[in-house]
Amino acid sequence: MALSEIVQLSEAAAAKRAAGEDVLSLGTGEPDFPTPPHVIEAAHKAMLVGDTRYPPTAGKPALRAAIAQNAQGDLRPENVIVSTGAKQVIANAFAASLNDGDEVIMPAPFWTSYQDVVGLFGGKPVIIPTSETARFKLTPAQLETAITPKTKWLLLNSPSNPSGMIYTPQELTALGDVLLRYPNVWVMADEIYEHIRYVPFTSCTQAIPDLKHRTLIVNGVSKAHAMTGWRLGWGLGPTTLIKAMTTVQGQVTSGASSVSQAAALAALTSPQDYLATRCAQFQKRRDKLWTEVNAIDGLSALLPDGAFYLFPSCRDLLDAETPDGTLIETDADFCAHVLQSSDLVLVPGQAFGAPGFFRMSYAYSDSELVDAMTRLIRAVNLLKSKA
Repeated sequence: MALSEIVQLSEAAAAKRAAGEDVLSLGTGEPDFPTPPHVIEAAHKAMLVGDTRYPPTAGKPALRAAIAQNAQGDLRPENVIVSTGAKQVIANAFAASLNDGDEVIMPAPFWTSYQDVVGLFGGKPVIIPTSETARFKLTPAQLETAITPKTKWLLLNSPSNPSGMIYTPQELTALGDVLLRYPNVWVMADEIYEHIRYVPFTSCTQAIPDLKHRTLIVNGVSKAHAMTGWRLGWGLGPTTLIKAMTTVQGQVTSGASSVSQAAALAALTSPQDYLATRCAQFQKRRDKLWTEVNAIDGLSALLPDGAFYLFPSCRDLLDAETPDGTLIETDADFCAHVLQSSDLVLVPGQAFGAPGFFRMSYAYSDSELVDAMTRLIRAVNLLKSKA
């Protein structure tokens, strides 16, 4: 199994920079803001007082209690597992629940790791393409058609990476109405971008309380609190599932870093004003980038509801030619042309199960985004229509 396409692109860009090339990447989903100082201070204090030993496998009691208290819904610490990043939460759940051939429904576009981690544990990804008309969201009719006796999970991501779309309470309820007819299907709701939203957000368990007993919420401090390198995420779900996931984690990594847990506790229990401030900055970047991308002939993008990605279509540029006569046949060809001609890294939509699109992150500084748009415009202007 290969590294994800996003990781490969990020590492390739880093290698080009190390070689002295002027490469700019919009490929990584990592906030450019620093970890808040009070969070770093809490980690430092934890180290100074000796909080550096093995923590409980499922997480420190105080942190689990804070996570449960902050979540939407009536949850207790025993409903929480703390892991080394949200990605491990997802892996734990699938390792604990999937048998060979079990199916996991995932609407496309989806985060690249979903498909790989399902396959890693013997599951079968069932990919359901969504449309721009539906704002890249799964419809109840699509869900109903996709469910089979082998279906084990529905995996939803809201706010979405890469589309930035958020399911409304009404849309979640409609999906829940379908799932209520299939008691063996569980729901995994990845809500890691919960606090980076520009429209109202409702958690899956709040919108569909009747499915709480078979729903796992995935979240963490990486995105909203700019703590990607601290590797700290969590899952919230029924105790039977959390216990099974804890057994898996105990044999893989044991508990998450004690210092990172101290930092996460500070992030969750301190004033949260900076979350809104940072979200407002992301929104300004979103608005500017969305306007500029839609002004480029051949590109178009929906306005995202949350997260920090734009997911434009490049379908109108397929069949164009590069200056050397190379035909642009796919979104990967388009991104390769942009990289070759303008040293700008974008992620092809095919990596997310959505060919014809590409992802560009705006979790970068204003100056980098201005530079990126100059490069993108230059790359598109170099293309010649085959007609």
